Parts: sequence; C-alpha cells; structure tokens
Amino acid sequence: MKPLFHVYKKWPVLLLMLSMLLTACQPASAAITPSPSTTRAAPAPSSYNDASVPVEARVKDLLGRMTLAEKIGQMTQVEKNSIQPDGVTRFLLGSILSGGGGSPAQNDASHWLEMTNAYQQAALQTRLGIPLIYGADAVHGHNNLMGAVIYPQQIGLGAAADTALVKRIGRATAEEMQATGVQWDFAPVLAVPQDIRWGRTYEGYSENTALVSQLGAAFIHGLQGEKLSDPASALATAKHFIGDGGTTFGSSTSNGYLIDQGDMRVDEATLRAEFLPPYQAALEAGALSAMASFSSWNGEKMHAQKHLLTDVLKGELGFKGFVVSDWGGIDQISPDYNQAVITAVNAGVDMAMTPYDASRFINALTRAVNDGKVPQARIDDAVSRILYAKFKLGLFEHPLGNRNLMAKVGSPEHRQLGREAVARSLVLLQNDRQTLPLAKNVAVIFVAGQGANDIGMQCGGWTIEWQGQSGDITAATSLLKGITNTAAGSKVLYDPSGDFKGDGTPSKADVGIVVVGEMPYAEGVGDSQNPALTQSDVDLIGKMRVRSQKLVVIILSGRPLIITDVLSKADAWVAAWLPGTEGQGVADVLFGDQPFRGKLPYTWPRSSGQIPIHSSQAGNGPSAALFPYGFGLSAP
Repeated sequence: MKPLFHVYKKWPVLLLMLSMLLTACQPASAAITPSPSTTRAAPAPSSYNDASVPVEARVKDLLGRMTLAEKIGQMTQVEKNSIQPDGVTRFLLGSILSGGGGSPAQNDASHWLEMTNAYQQAALQTRLGIPLIYGADAVHGHNNLMGAVIYPQQIGLGAAADTALVKRIGRATAEEMQATGVQWDFAPVLAVPQDIRWGRTYEGYSENTALVSQLGAAFIHGLQGEKLSDPASALATAKHFIGDGGTTFGSSTSNGYLIDQGDMRVDEATLRAEFLPPYQAALEAGALSAMASFSSWNGEKMHAQKHLLTDVLKGELGFKGFVVSDWGGIDQISPDYNQAVITAVNAGVDMAMTPYDASRFINALTRAVNDGKVPQARIDDAVSRILYAKFKLGLFEHPLGNRNLMAKVGSPEHRQLGREAVARSLVLLQNDRQTLPLAKNVAVIFVAGQGANDIGMQCGGWTIEWQGQSGDITAATSLLKGITNTAAGSKVLYDPSGDFKGDGTPSKADVGIVVVGEMPYAEGVGDSQNPALTQSDVDLIGKMRVRSQKLVVIILSGRPLIITDVLSKADAWVAAWLPGTEGQGVADVLFGDQPFRGKLPYTWPRSSGQIPIHSSQAGNGPSAALFPYGFGLSAP
C-alpha cells in the first residue's frame, strides 16, 4: 500500500479518476444484505441536510445519492420486537414500529425514550444518515405507554361531536408521543362503520360520513399542529384506506373473523359517497401518510387496488404523502410472496409493514426490481414520498425524542382534558322518575358490576396491550373512585356481584348503580354475531333492581348492545362507551356537575335481527330502532 500511496500523493488527479471509476463500476444494487460499507462517514455537506432548502429540492438531492439497497430500506418497516438497533443500520431501515403491546421491558416514558433513541441512533449511523420514523397505534392517547392519559375511544368522541375537543386531544397525544421518541401515529381511523357486529366499531367516530370527516380532520389538525415540523407535532395516518367499515358480515377469510378484514360489496358510486369523504377531509387537513386496509373491495384486496391507491388517492385527490401497508397486509394478496410484493408495490404501497422479517421483503423487492417486474421509477416515487414526509416532519433537524415534553406524560393538564372528554361523551338513553342527576348526599348507594372498578374494562382494547386486558393496567381513576369522590355525603358500598351481605348492610339502597358491558377486545377478535348484554349482566341488573329504590345502569361498550328486554328494569340508562383512564368524568355527569350532552353516533338497534341498522330506521314500532342516530336525553 505504501508505493501506491506515494503515487496518489504525487498525482492527486489520478486518485480522483480512480475514485470516480470505482463509483461508476459499483452495481446499482449491492448485495441483498447491506455490506458494512453502508456505515461509512456521510458525504460532504449537501442540500438535503440544509433546512433552508425547499423540501422538494432536498428530496431530489437525497434520492440522487441513494443506492437501490438504501431506497428499499426506506420502504421497509419492522416491529421492534423482531429486530435490534444494529439491524436498522445493517438493513438501512426507514421505519420501526411498536405494535399493540410493543413496549420496553420497563414500560415508562423514560425507557420508551431510551428504546426509540437507540433505534434512531442506529439509523443515523448509516452512510447518508437518514433518520427513521418510529410509529405506534396511539388511537386514544399514547395507549401503549403506562402512565399516559387514555382518552375515550373514538366512538365516545363521536358522541361528543366536538371538533375543538378532538383537536385538543390530538395535540395532547402528539406531545406524549414525542416525549417518548414516537413521531408517527397510526391514527385516526376514518372508517364509517355500517355494522355494529364489527369488532372495530369503537375505532370509528360514527356511522355518519360527515361526522367522521369533521372529527377525523380535527384530530389530524391537533396531532400535526400548526406546523408539522414543530418538535411537539406527530405525523397522522389516514386509515384504513378504504371502506373497512363497509364489509359484508360473513365475508372475512382471515383468522376466523366474521366481518373484520372482509369484503366490501358496493359499487364505486357508493364507495365514493359513503367512504371517500373522510379521506378527502384528511388530505385537506394535511395528512401525509395513509394506511391500506386489510379489507377487500368486490373480491380484490385493498393492498392490490391500483385504481384506488394510485389513480384515486394519489392521482385524483393529489395525495403527496406515502401509503403504508397494514401489519403483514401484503402477505394476504397471494400465497406467492414474491408476487404479492410485486402487486402491492406496483399498486401504490410505498412502505411495507413487514413486522417479523426485514430481509424477506427486502430480498423479494430487490429481485423484483432487478428482474424488471417493479420499475425503478416506482421505487423512486415511493421513496420520494417517504422522504417528503420525513422532511416535512422535521426529522432531519430533530430526530430524537423531545425530553422537554416528558412532564406532559400523564400530566394534570392532560388528565383534566380526558375528564372533560368523558363527561362530553356520555349519552343518556333513559331517565324515568327524574333519577338523574343524583344527589351527592343520599344515605346509601350500592355500586355493583366488575366494570365499576376495572380500569382495563373502562379503557377497552388497544390499551397497554393490543387486545387490552382487565384490571389495574395503568394509572387511572375508576368509575367507583369517581363516584366515592363525588358522593362524599353518602355511604357508598361496592360489591361486584351485587350481593351486599354483612352486618349493618341495609337491605335496600336509596340508589343502585350497576356497571355492565363488554370485556376488552380489538379488531376481528371482537367480531360478534349478537352484540348484547350477557346473561350474567341481565341477572345482575335484576338483582340490583330488588336492592335499589332507584336504579342506574351504566354500559361500558365499544358499540350499542341489545338491551330491549331489560330496559324497563332500571330507571336510568347511560351509554359511557369506553371512557379511558379518567373515570371521574362519569361521576361529574351522574351527580350533575356537568350536563348530559352526548348524542348517539350510531343507531341503537331494538333486536339483533335488525343489524345492520341505519339512521333511516327511526320512528316507532317493532321495526324501528330502539334509539335513533343522534338521540340523547338531557337530565333536568
């Protein structure tokens, strides 16, 4: 090496020429598994690193410097439990996500930040230093994080129908996310659910297209802030494109589900009228990522729908952001994975959520490009869209989590917002004998039902774990605690079984409160042939009727439940949906500190035979809905 060094020293021009020759001879795609050379020092200062340069110019400059391996790496997203930080450097990954329950071993804000920063530092060590974008399903607050405020699920916010409130929740969610280094939220769900048997009904704001459009746009405005590049803003995701709320019951072929991931069987005019407007509103609100739906349209998987993903979303609607697949969604296109990748990418999927195996997707797409089955132009388009969103988000300027926001996680300010949202979301279905609001100083109040003292049940799915779980899963105020806090002048007794035995226990309470409803679930696991109260819930209501002068039933559920036969057994009925961690908000309304203002975001059926039911079935009689869309009483 020493003689060659002296030649270079004497003739620097030869050194430059040799360097150029070596660069020219390097193949467009290096080895399928990136080589250690990808971690060498970054090139000389460039326009893509200059925040004063227009985003489009930064994208063009960076794209022109990238190898095929680097481009395909940007198109690859892996779940954090399937890869260590050094894998980000090795595979040149563009994104990491936490799935439901994808938390660090010690689930608190500081360890979340430590975890996400480790992945980000690994991305910054690559040749071009392109930051990754870390994503999570923060669908009702930063709901994987213990100690975060969990807001009402979207069905509750649909009942509140308050765009300003939803915008504030979006902003608070972004702050708690960015405090932990999570910059990308897989929310809001813009489905317009038409069948309450769907296990994701509670993830939709309403059956009403206009209301979904308004609230979805409000959440995006809050999440992304006045300026997306603000370190307290997070990238929103319009999902799941398109029509996942309109699938036909019994059409699903996935995981034994009944309707989730099923087939939407409507014409294009119906699709455009009922399901497209929320996405138009989302794009107008500045959404720069969209997630393809697991579902199908007239037999073809949405991940393969070039007409909808490319022609309509990117072409007709002018979407400038990128399309990400759902969790392994590409796999469902074809049993031939190589063909599935070709179809999805050519259809318009820009980033693959391939949760378990980065190399599988990278290898398949690299072969497809080298074989001419995916055009280089399609790769460049996909990567340009991803980079555009990253630049707009300000990732190159502030790639790491914002420690200055750590105090926002679970803060009193955010908890007060959650409490307000709960109070706004409650719907009063029945109020005989002017039972509500309750006095705070009645002699004895009996409280029964597991849901009265179960944080997990009042939060529902997508809370700490994907499916949620019962019990004291995070810091929260239970409904029972809220009641005892508020009714300070009353003797409040709790027995989940409603037996109320023991010395000195009265045979009858002045007021009985029974909390019934659904245990936590998520996605197709919650698909139900007959969404109704269980027999044990019905029996508990009957038991409490005998033991109470006046009886109030509170329903915790992710959708309307069939209650017709038991409705007359209680004086008052309240739909509390899945209120989240701030159970004090329920008590605020029960005892009159706040009024009942919520209105039904879904039509409430009289019988399971009426499902699917729509707002047109209002009126009286056995064929009418039990409670129409928009119904909600006001207490005196």
